[in-house]
Amino acid sequence: MLPDELSIGDVVHATGLGEATLRAWERRYGFPEPRREPSGHRRYSQADVERLLRVIEERQRGVELPAAIERARGAPLGVPSLFARLRASRPELHPMLVRKSMLVKLSHALEDESAARAERSVLIGSFQRERFYRQAQQRWRALATGAELAVVFADFERTRRGGRAPAEVRVDRSHPVAREWGVICVAAEHSACLVAWEPPGRGPAKDLEREFELLLSFDPSAVRDAADAGVAVCASAAPGLAEELRARLADTPAPRAESQLRLAGSVTARLLATLG
Repeated sequence: MLPDELSIGDVVHATGLGEATLRAWERRYGFPEPRREPSGHRRYSQADVERLLRVIEERQRGVELPAAIERARGAPLGVPSLFARLRASRPELHPMLVRKSMLVKLSHALEDESAARAERSVLIGSFQRERFYRQAQQRWRALATGAELAVVFADFERTRRGGRAPAEVRVDRSHPVAREWGVICVAAEHSACLVAWEPPGRGPAKDLEREFELLLSFDPSAVRDAADAGVAVCASAAPGLAEELRARLADTPAPRAESQLRLAGSVTARLLATLG
């Protein structure tokens, strides 16, 4: 066995899937694709395990097995960026160029609508710099009191967690997320994400006129992609928090389509009210 390769028993232990299931999926769908030794024994990679776990998550959301496998096949692995992960996994989402002033209003509309629904959601926020988070800290502390779990990323001095405040996860300024703005909300009856990236060397002097490329989605599967990227960011700075975040997400079912349509309409109405 080569280094970092896993036996079928290792994969069964890591995923909870039975050997018969793994063999049946391989036979019917060509998935996963383990390496075969001369003896015929299957050898799997960590990427195989990650994709199998992705299939399990998709199935828990109600996705049919063939579609879940196709999504897992195409899902980028280990992308340490909310924006890059979402854009790679959802090429149908086209970036929109917006100023920070509009991002603030849109973020508030999404956050307020989520809070108004009084569901215990999982919240992830990306703020680039600690000073930007401190400007919104009171708002996010209030959001966190009604959330199942709230996590925020910025260039904090250290990662810390305490009480009902959001868990603060430190990202180095060289990290891709340090250029990103994000609001990700995952709940049983509503789910949405707003993820933006600030291209370098483009921003004018005035803070609210800085320009971002924005991806916005109310598709529960796309939102979960963005949330999974948040888990990956947590994994290096706070492994225990990443495991809790992953577990909370796994326990949250996908919202119904009609609920998502109402959510999109409500967020739009809140945004338009601020523009009037």
